[in-house]
Amino acid sequence: MKFVILFLALCFACQIEAVETPNAAGLQLYSLRSQFKLRGVAWTLDRVKEFGIKEVELAGTYDLSAEQFRVELEKRGLRAVSGHFPYGRYQNDLENVVKEAKALGLKYAGCAWIDHKDAFDEAECRESAAVFNKAGEALAKEGITMFYHAHGFEFEPHGDGTLFDLFMQETNPEFVSMQMDVLWIVFPGQDPAKLLEKYSGRWKLMHMKDLKKGVATGSLSGKTDVANDVVLGTGQMDWKAIFAAARQHGVKHYFIEDESPTSVDQIPASLSFLRSHGFE
Repeated sequence: MKFVILFLALCFACQIEAVETPNAAGLQLYSLRSQFKLRGVAWTLDRVKEFGIKEVELAGTYDLSAEQFRVELEKRGLRAVSGHFPYGRYQNDLENVVKEAKALGLKYAGCAWIDHKDAFDEAECRESAAVFNKAGEALAKEGITMFYHAHGFEFEPHGDGTLFDLFMQETNPEFVSMQMDVLWIVFPGQDPAKLLEKYSGRWKLMHMKDLKKGVATGSLSGKTDVANDVVLGTGQMDWKAIFAAARQHGVKHYFIEDESPTSVDQIPASLSFLRSHGFE
């Protein structure tokens, strides 16, 4: 009897580990925002299934309720691991954000942009950290992890480092994790592998996005032409170093995010690249 219990416990542990093993290439559905609007939810999610994708990250539910959108995902064997919600909703509509995240079955709920005036400043940085700490605590009560997706403008100089460093100091690691969008780390002139190491354990999710060769880096605007998103492996990123650091320092889930107008054509090529680098 003790052997049976031990065996079942080991199997359960293995299943948990399998969920957290970073080998699934997911998709941020914002990559297909135009298709959702022009062709509808059913048609677009059919394409996602055809890509061979199993895990997705959400950025809206395209006029469906959270419950309805989840049904459409589940019909196609798609699992919504995480989702983005606007900063203003974390400030003013937190209760409903938590309800929607729970209804969607999300493991992670995050934000991709902090509303700010002109250049991001210290006051805005501290305020956003407080907003996310509060949101993270509320989400944690439902078993959901809050995360912030850095967008490049946070690397304004501050003291001996940057406002990003201040943000990391001001957010509570118990309640606020991070998502690395590789393009929005390289575009402002940062090194993804070094940043993964510096804040080891804080990064739980990654957007895999490549920046077109020849595009200048060093801008803190947080914005670039979406056509600069290219097939993974054809741009400026050192993916070998990035993947090695991500796996070493705690990234659990990886999503292609391709904002280009040709994302439908580029996604399969990016998936082929990823599968040659150990992803499923």
